[in-house]
Amino acid sequence: MSNPSRRRFLKQSLTGLAAAGAATNPAVVSARSQARVAGANRRIRLGLIGCGGMGLSDLRQALRLGAQLVALCDVDDAQSARVRETVDREFSQTPDLVTRDFRRVLDRSDIDAVIVATPDHWHALPTVMACQAGKDVYVEKPLSLTIREGRVMVEAARRHGRVVQMGTQQRSAPHYAEAIEYVKSGALGTIRLVKAWAYQDWMGNIPAVPDSDPPPTVDYDFWLGPAPLRPFNRNRFHFNFRWFWDYSGGLMTDWGAHMIDVANWGMGVTAPRAAVSTGGKFGFPDDAEETPDTLQALWEFDGFSMIWEHATGVGQGPYMRDHGVAFHGNNGVLVVDRGGWEVFPETETKDGRRRYRRAGEPRRGARGDYHQLHVRNFLECMDTRERPRSDVEIGHLSMVACHLANIAFRLKRRVAWDQATETVPGDPEAQALVDRPYRAPWKLA
Repeated sequence: MSNPSRRRFLKQSLTGLAAAGAATNPAVVSARSQARVAGANRRIRLGLIGCGGMGLSDLRQALRLGAQLVALCDVDDAQSARVRETVDREFSQTPDLVTRDFRRVLDRSDIDAVIVATPDHWHALPTVMACQAGKDVYVEKPLSLTIREGRVMVEAARRHGRVVQMGTQQRSAPHYAEAIEYVKSGALGTIRLVKAWAYQDWMGNIPAVPDSDPPPTVDYDFWLGPAPLRPFNRNRFHFNFRWFWDYSGGLMTDWGAHMIDVANWGMGVTAPRAAVSTGGKFGFPDDAEETPDTLQALWEFDGFSMIWEHATGVGQGPYMRDHGVAFHGNNGVLVVDRGGWEVFPETETKDGRRRYRRAGEPRRGARGDYHQLHVRNFLECMDTRERPRSDVEIGHLSMVACHLANIAFRLKRRVAWDQATETVPGDPEAQALVDRPYRAPWKLA
């Protein structure tokens, strides 16, 4: 690609993003723009289901954009109290309802939408029931605990005409959009391999602790919900639920939900034909976690391969970045992460001389608050009734690859996939992991 064409490409990519980038600057989010986000004739009224860190973060963004908080819900009264105090202090808003039971939130006729920011095993039921109750939903990643849950969530959104956005905020980031446009421009040549990874050096050993009584502020049976009945153990609770199969899928779903989504976006694909995985608890073999601290997954697509890597307790991933996605083309490699994107030129050897196939592209950094842009997109779609950038089906299809990788890891073999039927053909053992049994009385419609 010549220099003029590179400049033309970047100018075209940036044109549609300038307004969005400006919207992330709090100094330019005026009262008028807030009213436009929340609707010309109404103020969007929200319920928050799950008052942990991401729930509060999502709620903050919505309130900054002019939404109104009506209800808080969490099975831990301490978390509800913390969010209530924060919202009162920062936004001078007081919720009308504070409850442990999310169904009381859904029963309210004065709530337009809910944020679902529970542990992963509680994403599907509140989302489906919110759609049935006529509420729009902003649901945190990963969308689901199983592939079937994701499909049921998509069907509920479509059947009831609801806007459902998954919290993969990269879809609203200007620099990610620029990178994806570059990938799709053809400048990299034929892309034969995509790599995605997450190396998390801040996640280390979790020593085993004995079972105990739950905190007095917690309804532990409700926290378990559809998950199997087990004694309370603080290692399996709140943030660390991510490392136990009953409630989540480890880093493969926690960060894979973000990075595999970017890979799918760039390649314009839905789901792989097959998956294989290898790894284990190599870094911390004796700690309390169930999910692997080290994992490599490989997916088969038509015309290219996709590789995932993750590791906890170390931070030097590919290209010396702790997370990212790399698109390997014949002419160059584009690497994108939350900090920016760049292109490394590929080489060729002719007549005994090695040379670059094309010029690279210097790193272009991230800008603006794209978490706010993502929430803004959700609120705007509530008015337009358009599908949001991380529509529930986009989220579901990104999660299919993540869940298949975990199924392959747990079975220690290759797992084929039929996307048309969303089944593992001829493999009852793998097919059983596409779904999960629910503990009574909970049922997934």
